[in-house]
Formats: sequence, C-alpha cells, structure tokens
Amino acid sequence: MKHKIITFFRILHNGTVNFLRNISIAVAAIAVMVVTLTIVLLSIVVNATFGNTINQITSKIDISVYLKNNVSTSQTKTLINQLQHLNNVQSVQYLNKEQVLRQYETQNASNHQLALAISESSNPLPATIHIKPLDLNKISNIKSFLDTPSVATLQSNPPSYSGSLQTAINNIAHATDVLRKLGIISIIVFAFISALIIFNTMQMAIFNRRDEIQIMRLLGASTNYIRGPFIVESSIYGALSAILSVIIINSIFVTASSTLQATTLGLLDINYATSYFDSHFWLFMVLQVIIGVAIGSISAGIATRRYLKFKVQN
Repeated sequence: MKHKIITFFRILHNGTVNFLRNISIAVAAIAVMVVTLTIVLLSIVVNATFGNTINQITSKIDISVYLKNNVSTSQTKTLINQLQHLNNVQSVQYLNKEQVLRQYETQNASNHQLALAISESSNPLPATIHIKPLDLNKISNIKSFLDTPSVATLQSNPPSYSGSLQTAINNIAHATDVLRKLGIISIIVFAFISALIIFNTMQMAIFNRRDEIQIMRLLGASTNYIRGPFIVESSIYGALSAILSVIIINSIFVTASSTLQATTLGLLDINYATSYFDSHFWLFMVLQVIIGVAIGSISAGIATRRYLKFKVQN
C-alpha cells in the first residue's frame, strides 16, 4: 500500500514537471480546449436563460372566454367544471362583470378619458373565464371545445388566445432550438480538434522522451507508471483550460452588465444570465474541470497506449 502511494505521488510529480517543461508546445492544445469549454458553458447558460424567458412570457398568457350577459350561474359553473377537466388545463379563473370592471379600471387608472367613459355608462364588459394552459403548443383541444356549438352560443365574442405573445414564444423557442443544435455541433467539432491536438502533443512529448522511456522499460517500469505522467500532464491542460473558460465567461457577463450597462442582449436576459452563472459558479467550475480532464486524459491515454503497444510489438 505504501509503495502504491509513493508511486502515485511520483507520477503526479513527474506529470507536473513534464507540463512545466512542455508548456510552450501545449499552448495550441490549451487554446482550442478553452474555446471548447467556453462554448459548453455558454451553451448551458444561454439555454437556461432562454428557458427562463419563455417561462416568464408563458406565465402571462392565458385564454380568455367572454360570456354573454344572459348566461346563467348554473351554465357558468357547468362550463368551468368542463374546462377544468380538459387535458392541458392548468387553472381556470372566473371573473364576473363587476370584477372585470374593477380590473379594467385598475389597469387603466392613468387613462382618465377611459375611466370617465366607463363611469358614465353601464358596465359594458362581459363576465370572463381565464384559462391557463400547461403547454401553449398543445391547446388544440381547448380551442376545439370552445368552438363546439353548445359552448360557442354562451360566448359574446371569440376567445382571445394572446396571439402576439404566442408568436414571441415561438420565436424564442425556435432561437433556443437553433442555438442548442449549433452549440452541440460546435462542442463536438472543437472537442474532436482538442483531442486531436492533445493527442499530437503527447505523441511529440513521447518522441522527445523516447530514450528516457526506453531506459525506464529496461529498468522494469510498468506501463501504467510510464503512461501516468503523460495523463497527468494532459489533465493539467484540461483543468487549466477549464479555469480559463470560466474566467472568460465571467468577464463577458461582467462587461455586458457593468461596462455596457446592458440588461438584455437581443433575446438574452443579461441580468438573469449573470445571476444564473453566479449562483452555479462552483458547479460550472467542477463540470468544466471534469470535461477538460476527461478530454485530456482520454487523448493522452490513447496516444501513450498506441506508442507503448507499438514498442512492445517491436
């Protein structure tokens, strides 16, 4: 057990020394890996931000059903009960004529002409049922129910589906889907490039130390002992790249929110994105380090395995 611990620390020491020795030739590997990990983290934050924006808009959207003045209380209760039992209905709220009027007056309190016009006439506003769907993209069953003749005869006007907000949600959802796909493609491409560069970097390092490796072989060093320092070295590349990527993302949000005094950047809510990033900072740091170390160690493991296998065969 003591021997294994000593061997482990020797591998760590040798890997760190090799990293410091070869830092100049590892700049390209680190740079590409920084780009890869930055895209990974930025994709996560952007998708979470767009998701929050969609939820905020969705929470303000409902379907409004306007009832005729001659609709009885029993008919209203029956309609509400039927709506509550429909699929994709989250909640149903009924407002009688007086409640609708008070809500209208509150919403238009600053418009004195409207307030005066309302006060000088009898209440022209109909009783209204507000339906909040679970998924705005699946409201066909609600529309079909409201269009049935028995229900349509109870309505004074066609239902309101908040079309403009639905269009905004569709645009954001489409943008989110496109960015997610582009992010996945970019991550795959840059991860492959990172792995390839690290693979070639390790091959170069192995070639430069081929005499040293041969001597270690002759002295009876195990394959894992020879391979270990290279994996440690490439893992340091990944960990360092992860830290740099987090610093870059943090700098972007700090610059956007303070220097540019921006709260939004197109569809991106900068304030939420910054808050989300700050609240998950250490989680992102750990995730980035894990991804970076995985890319580096796997690439180095393949490179050393090929070399050592080749040497054994010869």
